[in-house]
Amino acid sequence: MKNSLDDIDRQLLALLRKNARMSVVELATKLKVSRATVQNRISKLEKNEIILGYTVKLKHEAEVESNAVKIVMSISVEAKDEAEVLKALQSFHEVISVYHTNGHWDLIAEVRAENLSLLGGLLVRIRAIKGIIQTETNLLLDQIF
Repeated sequence: MKNSLDDIDRQLLALLRKNARMSVVELATKLKVSRATVQNRISKLEKNEIILGYTVKLKHEAEVESNAVKIVMSISVEAKDEAEVLKALQSFHEVISVYHTNGHWDLIAEVRAENLSLLGGLLVRIRAIKGIIQTETNLLLDQIF
């Protein structure tokens, strides 16, 4: 199902990530589609386990998240060790997502930590994973959109 997401599905997911309580009417207006289309797509995304649930973000969590240090880490791995590297990365709650890519890097990881000190320790632990050959870390300074 992941590969069959179209532009409307991706835009819908982006809107729900920003505000999961946005009404179907508001979503339909922003996406320029009917309410029925939005409701059907949400149902399909839930049925296919693309949307696994909805959460409440508490004030403290929102403050921590807004002050969090965010990075994108490019990772080169030994091909034979990739499955174990992915399993190890998945065990870190700070690793938000991991993508396969082409070119020099094999994986791109999106990582979030409460502060630079915690990020530094986390990077040491990630770089120690057996099978990781090289990493490059880019600090995300400001989200534009």
